[in-house]
Amino acid sequence: MDAPEPVAVALRRRQGPHSLFRARPGDARLDKRTGELVPVRAETDADLHFEGTGDFAWGTKWVIMAARGANIRHRIILDVAPVPAKGGEAATAVASLELLIPALPGVQGVVYDTALRGVHHQQIMRHLGVLSINRVTLAKAGAKKPRRGKADQRQDKSALIETKTVTRPDGTTETFALYARGGALGYGRQEPDGAIAFVALRRVRTHRRADKGGTFRWYNDYELPTDLGGGVITVRLHGNDEDAKRRLNRTENLRPIPPGDPDFDKIFPLRVDAESINRGLEDSLYLRRAHSVGRARQHLNLIGWALTVNSLTRAEHRARPPDTAAA
Repeated sequence: MDAPEPVAVALRRRQGPHSLFRARPGDARLDKRTGELVPVRAETDADLHFEGTGDFAWGTKWVIMAARGANIRHRIILDVAPVPAKGGEAATAVASLELLIPALPGVQGVVYDTALRGVHHQQIMRHLGVLSINRVTLAKAGAKKPRRGKADQRQDKSALIETKTVTRPDGTTETFALYARGGALGYGRQEPDGAIAFVALRRVRTHRRADKGGTFRWYNDYELPTDLGGGVITVRLHGNDEDAKRRLNRTENLRPIPPGDPDFDKIFPLRVDAESINRGLEDSLYLRRAHSVGRARQHLNLIGWALTVNSLTRAEHRARPPDTAAA
């Protein structure tokens, strides 16, 4: 499976609809006529949800999975799943994928954001058998605004992955350490000034092997530079017991297709489609507020919206010429 291109790409929207009411459970107002505090209507299922961008909203949160083709209005909503509590988005997304992927033969990859962590990537790749395409969370995020005239430098997360020994053409051996930085695999090379520079290795191939127990093993082949003897090395992508003993979260630090890889630049922009889903849903709401009160009613609203999106896609698909529709 060289340079895999996902047949279906799973996406999520960032936020659910804002609550129909601004009040929080337990809020009260003063009745000027009687002088009593009376409760006001509030959304009991709502909570304050924060995003990685720093934005927040009072309402319910949802994970929406979708796949799309290359044509306009060619999106299919696959699942609308409520996030029951703060911090539960990633677990909800993985649970959704566990239901969807067995029913979608041909899916090769899932595009998501950094809400997924190493344990979730391990589950998606090892047990569901598909690639997980996203960035690695930063070790330190740079400040949005410079402080005292200087902007904070963002720091990519890095970790020692393993040590490799290769045999050069002349028969000598070379042992070197492989590190992950920002999801890419590479090694440290000493520069003339004495500094150690991280040099990313070029990914040649990503391949998967199925185990008898129904799980999957994932590997990347990388091209070695001439100063390391050239040739190709294979590195495991999934975590195992050996990593656990070393306290290495391999799937948290190493990506099958990392940022900077030419295939990442082709695949990850599909993540932007999630923002289009956001806008489409928000345009169906009045002032971006939910149509109803309660997670169960809102779930029904979202299912109706998803069926409308899917019906339009189906109609557009049927109306296209046969050669275009087949593509």
